[in-house]
Amino acid sequence: MDGEGLELFPQPVSPPDPTLICVEGVVDRIVYENPANGFFVGRLQQPGTPDPITFVGNLLAVSPGETVRLWGRWVEDRRFGRQFRIQRYETLMPQTKDAIERYLGSGLIEGIGSVFAKRLVDAFGVETLKVIDEHPEHLRKVPGIGKGRAAQIREAWSAQKAVQSIMLFLQGHGIGVNQAVKIYRKYGDAAAAVLRENPYRLAEDITGIAFKSADTIAMQFGIAKNAPQRLEAGLRFVLEEAAGNGHVFLRESELTSEAARLLEVDTRALANPLNALAARKSVVREGDAFYLHALHTAEAGAAQCLRELLGAAHDLVPIDVERAVQWVERTQDIRLSEDQRQAIRTAVGSKVMVITGGPGTGKTTIIKSLLAIFEKKNFGVLLAAPTGRAAKRMEEATGHEAKTIHRLLEYSPKQGGFLCNAENPLKTDLVIIDETSMVDIYLMYSLVRAVPPHARLFFVGDVDQLPSVGPGSALMDIIASEAVPVVWLKTVFRQAAESGIVANAHRINRGEYPEFNTRDFFFIERKDSSQALETVVELVTSRIPKKFGFTPVQAIQVLAPMHRGEVGVSRLNEVLQQALNPNGELIQRREFRLGDKVMQLRNNYELDVYNGDVGIITVADAEAKELQVQFDDRAVIYAFDQLDDLALAYAATVHKSQGSEYPAVVIPLLPQHFLLLQRNVLYTAITRASRLVILVGDPKAIRMAVRNTKVTHRNSRLAERLRVCPVQAKPAPSL
Repeated sequence: MDGEGLELFPQPVSPPDPTLICVEGVVDRIVYENPANGFFVGRLQQPGTPDPITFVGNLLAVSPGETVRLWGRWVEDRRFGRQFRIQRYETLMPQTKDAIERYLGSGLIEGIGSVFAKRLVDAFGVETLKVIDEHPEHLRKVPGIGKGRAAQIREAWSAQKAVQSIMLFLQGHGIGVNQAVKIYRKYGDAAAAVLRENPYRLAEDITGIAFKSADTIAMQFGIAKNAPQRLEAGLRFVLEEAAGNGHVFLRESELTSEAARLLEVDTRALANPLNALAARKSVVREGDAFYLHALHTAEAGAAQCLRELLGAAHDLVPIDVERAVQWVERTQDIRLSEDQRQAIRTAVGSKVMVITGGPGTGKTTIIKSLLAIFEKKNFGVLLAAPTGRAAKRMEEATGHEAKTIHRLLEYSPKQGGFLCNAENPLKTDLVIIDETSMVDIYLMYSLVRAVPPHARLFFVGDVDQLPSVGPGSALMDIIASEAVPVVWLKTVFRQAAESGIVANAHRINRGEYPEFNTRDFFFIERKDSSQALETVVELVTSRIPKKFGFTPVQAIQVLAPMHRGEVGVSRLNEVLQQALNPNGELIQRREFRLGDKVMQLRNNYELDVYNGDVGIITVADAEAKELQVQFDDRAVIYAFDQLDDLALAYAATVHKSQGSEYPAVVIPLLPQHFLLLQRNVLYTAITRASRLVILVGDPKAIRMAVRNTKVTHRNSRLAERLRVCPVQAKPAPSL
């Protein structure tokens, strides 16, 4: 598409914010550019001023020599000094021969370099751009420009005009420059047509543009408040938000009331849009419940697969359990509790079972014992856990290979799914999954459909921990269904009970205030948030390393309940980065530095990194626009346009720490965290530490957390589906 016809676009309806400052000048040079998302750092030479200014923001098709008009605000960056941060811009054609020559010589127009730029300006002077635009046939008068090169120049010029025109069109409709760049990157020349047809596609297609942003853009395009596409998009958004909060479905009353509030319409106006979504199978109606299609498939599929697995025939294992217990105790030099013995008895006769218990109750010992017994009987056994760290801990504890569930199921980016599934099941007789409380309904479905009918599936986990980050509460629902045998490990072993961490975890789980000591479980009272922040930094950078010998970055993890606030994760990461890595080479995206501790925020199957994985930035290559992160077992290369998947990890939320274990954990707790001061949050945070816990904050906040037993309810019907017409497991063999 060339620039012709763009005059048919409506004129901008959103003039620049009058509070924005406008600057104009020639782009002197580009200091940094990320072509994938249009992020620029550049220098602008203003007329009549000796020194260029620094501008930062998202732009497209801007090159040295171009004249630009920028709207934005001055900011004082604590590291880079005074900068002009752009919120809107437009490109002006250069007017002088020197400016035109520099503009064309920048390489912006394919087919024109510095040599041909000079020849063109020598030939046509200030009319050069007009000749390229209106009379491209005259280009062939310039030495070295034949028919092919002239056509190439004309085509590149037209494409450049189209980019500029569409960017102006997008900005003219109230779309910020950052969003405009994302929209153009996604849709290209079709951006205007897409937005006119259905602006709400932005929320589905583009990361970082949520429903409310798409709705604002739609209003700029004159979409009516009660337009069907707006109401349908709002309903889907409410379901997606609910999934983000752990719900697998919403009841109709919940869905329509929340959508009506969001859309500012009457609930009665949502009946037809909801029916339309259901008719297109964009959502699934089941009684009074509405599911996103993928979530319904996952929940119903997981229940069906589990019932089929429970009902499938399995070999009776000729095991004398009591002799097996004695053999395990003798060969592993351990003494099993009665709870653990019962777990072995149950396992021998079960197709599917759950083993749950708190810290120090011997869950790992049971995994090792079952592994030894079943392998002795020539069973193929596979071990897995939801995260890389949990899998590594499982492997170290058992001496047997353990994988993440994603690796176990062999995710294929090319296929867009797991290679192990119902048609290509796992080649094994027994699968043991640790840290099952972290498994959401999507992953549970993928797992259970890949277990072959003859095999057994054992879930191990602590049901009192926080539920999965993703939707559902699979472990809790499986236990609640009473469709599978459950063994509760309650005996705390003496050696574990001597740990203040283990003892206090159980104390907190019983609703009792923790008992602090001078060995491994400390409390430092700081009621003021600023003082608490200073104390956390001091602990991590000096006091803990000096007293206990733990390295700050690798061995100490700060866990906070929330992102926001003076002692929230965001602020903690900012000050800890400055304290622990002040001299790391700066990376111009996301304010990372070489040597920073970072966390993966979402599953990236192509890179084989998953939500919660933590690593260190070891290489940053500005020229290649990529960096390397060293995780526990591998190095991963990230292109700069993938860095939104990473965040600083000197501090992390308790939710993000699930499945991980750290030598030392520091936990700030203050009353302003009241929204997440819950018993299971504090319990989960404490049980992430293996050798040292230090709480910093207000005793009132600790009491609030210990007393608050409210577990946020999640809408899920997995337990109900497992109860309906359950297929009973075959009876256990007589022993």
